[in-house]
Amino acid sequence: MSSTPSKNWGVIPSVQTLNLSDSMPRSESRIKSLFWPSIQSSSDVDYLGAQGYWVCVAVAVLSFVVFIISNQLIIGTFVLLFYYLSGVGVREGSRYAAGCVSIAYLTDMLASGPSIVKIILAALLLSNFRATWIAANWKPDSEEAAPLPRWSETWTDKFVDKLPTFLWPKLRIFYYILSVCYLTLAVIGLAVLIHQRFG
Repeated sequence: MSSTPSKNWGVIPSVQTLNLSDSMPRSESRIKSLFWPSIQSSSDVDYLGAQGYWVCVAVAVLSFVVFIISNQLIIGTFVLLFYYLSGVGVREGSRYAAGCVSIAYLTDMLASGPSIVKIILAALLLSNFRATWIAANWKPDSEEAAPLPRWSETWTDKFVDKLPTFLWPKLRIFYYILSVCYLTLAVIGLAVLIHQRFG
């Protein structure tokens, strides 16, 4: 069983998230943990939850920037909120949020057209779904599955560890409603696009 990670992770999110800091123990390589993760300890569970959170945050910010450049602030804000709250759910171990964000991104990618960046992000989100599902079923009644403490020493600790824990109980129902609306609109948009192209 891996020991509890030390708090000398640094303050740069990408370093902590991608495990570039040698002080954070991992049972597998960085690339494998991103695209085909496995779980052998509670440290892995926590790491993959944080990794999934950062991936969703990255997708949220990138999508928001694209909509802002297109002068679509309202839609961009809606998309930002959906993907960020999906990340909050992933951080808190919600299989629904992990599955929902994967389906939503794949639908968006099919509607707007694939690119290398979109394919990589879609693969990461699908990997997050797999990791969340495995984590939810990993030794649920064993002492090894006891969650690691959530830290609050740096701003990244507060953003990754404390903020999702604070937000999820308060916004979970709102997220369910938001996600249903988002998926419904995404599916309708994709159906209209397919009809226009092939109808």
